[in-house]
Amino acid sequence: MSEPRRILVTSALPYANGPIHLGHLVEYIQTDIWARFQRMRGHQCHYMCADDAHGTPIMLRAQQEGIEPEALIERMAREHLEDFDGFGIGFDHYHSTHSAENRACAETIYRRLEAAGHISRRTITQAFDPEKSMFLPDRFIQGRCPRCGADDQYGDSCEACGATYSPTELIDPVSVISGATPVERESEHLFFELAHFEALLRDWLAGGHVQPAMAHKLDEWFESGLQAWDISRDAPYWGFEIPGEQDKYFYVWLDAPIGYMGAFRHYCQQQGLDFDAWWGRDADTELVHFIGKDIAYFHMLFWPAMLAGADFRLPDRVHCHGFLTINGEKMSKSRGTFIQASTYLDHLHPEALRYYFAAKLGDGVEDIDLNLEDFRQRVNSDLVGKLVNIASRCAGFVRKKFDNTLSGRFPEPAMHADFVAAGERIAAHYEACEYGHAMREIMHLADRTNEYIDEKKPWVLIKEEGREQEVQDICSVGLECFRVLMTYLKPVLPRMAEQAEAFLDVDPLTWESVREPLEGHRVRRFKPLMQRIETEQIDAMLEDARDIARAHARLTGKTEEKDTVPEDSPLAQDPIAPEIAFEDFAGIDLRVARIDRAEHVEGADKLLQLTLDLGGETRNVFAGIKSAYDPADLEGRMTVMVANLAPRKMRFGVSEGMVLAAGPGGGDLFILSPDAGAEPGMRVK
Repeated sequence: MSEPRRILVTSALPYANGPIHLGHLVEYIQTDIWARFQRMRGHQCHYMCADDAHGTPIMLRAQQEGIEPEALIERMAREHLEDFDGFGIGFDHYHSTHSAENRACAETIYRRLEAAGHISRRTITQAFDPEKSMFLPDRFIQGRCPRCGADDQYGDSCEACGATYSPTELIDPVSVISGATPVERESEHLFFELAHFEALLRDWLAGGHVQPAMAHKLDEWFESGLQAWDISRDAPYWGFEIPGEQDKYFYVWLDAPIGYMGAFRHYCQQQGLDFDAWWGRDADTELVHFIGKDIAYFHMLFWPAMLAGADFRLPDRVHCHGFLTINGEKMSKSRGTFIQASTYLDHLHPEALRYYFAAKLGDGVEDIDLNLEDFRQRVNSDLVGKLVNIASRCAGFVRKKFDNTLSGRFPEPAMHADFVAAGERIAAHYEACEYGHAMREIMHLADRTNEYIDEKKPWVLIKEEGREQEVQDICSVGLECFRVLMTYLKPVLPRMAEQAEAFLDVDPLTWESVREPLEGHRVRRFKPLMQRIETEQIDAMLEDARDIARAHARLTGKTEEKDTVPEDSPLAQDPIAPEIAFEDFAGIDLRVARIDRAEHVEGADKLLQLTLDLGGETRNVFAGIKSAYDPADLEGRMTVMVANLAPRKMRFGVSEGMVLAAGPGGGDLFILSPDAGAEPGMRVK
């Protein structure tokens, strides 16, 4: 064993604007396994995280819900922590970027960077939403990538080619908030001069602090030149005001990574630790970040440069992982594979997923796939059929024949020595984040244990006179091997390990505790540790995920593309909404209506006011078809309307239904009309 290390480890901060899903959990499970392993090795390891609680999306969602942003982020923090706890994620501290500690850290870093000449000012041209009267954040503008031409890319980076750019460079941009075409407005902003740190960053990257694949990717950014980073945003904005500035706020990506420091500062206050002894430039500690590959640019360039410029220590290691696919495809709401953490927990054992992710994870940045049938088979085979089976088959004999007592002398010292020696190889895999290699080595030991029991056949020997001691010896070997296996799996299966410790009646398992076998030890009554996963459980989980997606679509009006369609197809611009049940559709009452009168609506850009005859009943409806029709051309025409839609109070009056129209919008819009002979009030079937 090496000298005890002092390690501060973090996961990227989940955004306080939505629930935790299985894609998020790849990172938190990966980090939690590593932190638990370090503690088992006797190291001081503190695992920090926090909610990323600033930015325009949170401000807008709070407005939509009619609550203050603080109320939204407090609610999301509770939900996030409940999900994390369900999966056994053992944070030492979980905080928020909207905290006094994080504000203090952000202001300290900013002031030090400014004093050292690393902050500049310049007037820039920004995208401005003329309908909402606000500057648009990068992620609230979409258009075609200026580098590769990919459609529907955000204003800061392209998911297709990985390019980063200014939102004003987007081709055919639109506001995600209103759909309006952004206009350009000038505003003075503050910039962090990243290029000042090029030499330092090159040296840091050459020091092996990131994976080779990411170092190669960063070389591309160096070749294109390090650009100054805009760290300010104009009001209205939800975040920290920049000290000494008027209506200027720190960009969320400035104070988000500083949230690691803010969380640890709060933790230090609670635990009596010296913050500077951990974050000072010469601190005798380790700083390790786990992140997704999509935020590597921020964590491998901006973050170490900010820390260096403010005279703080740099990260020792930034470990990237890939994305999660399910059944070979990206998560999809329409297919039910966009699975929230809480949905999974309603149906399946959390440590089954922890194990499956561990079996898939390595040191690379490749995406990992959750194939649900492979997941079911592997968990049933490895955890139930191999691991738990060892304990259950041996515990019965020990309880019935030997009063739950193991042999007084361990009968297979050579086998035990092999299992202990394997611990160092397994530890090296954990240290390197090669969890898949570790799981294979552990399951090889489980196979060896089961083969030993099968070869000795205690169920046969117990029937023969005078062979009781052999049976006790065989079962003692099996349970000792089980103890060693659970030790090596404890970082992955912490709750099952606690149950195993209770069954074995031993102190908490550590890497060192396996060195001496249990002899003459009394165990407790065995209780089942994990049940087999059935196909019906997975099907029920997927159906629940689809139901949640449908409900979300009804509330928000958002849709999701199911399949790739030709670019010139209307579906490419307006994809089909998630599936609905027949009962949902049957509740819609479509009726033929005659447009008796059509008028312009004063002060409305898109609406016409229609008076509709339903055959004895008149309805007032506001329709967004002004760009396509002159009111005079509509009067006397037949159309189709939703007759049982609840009245909706609008700024211009009450709308008592909805007329149906098709088309991409603008001037290319067509109201639906029935064939000749249809009469007002007829039901459309």
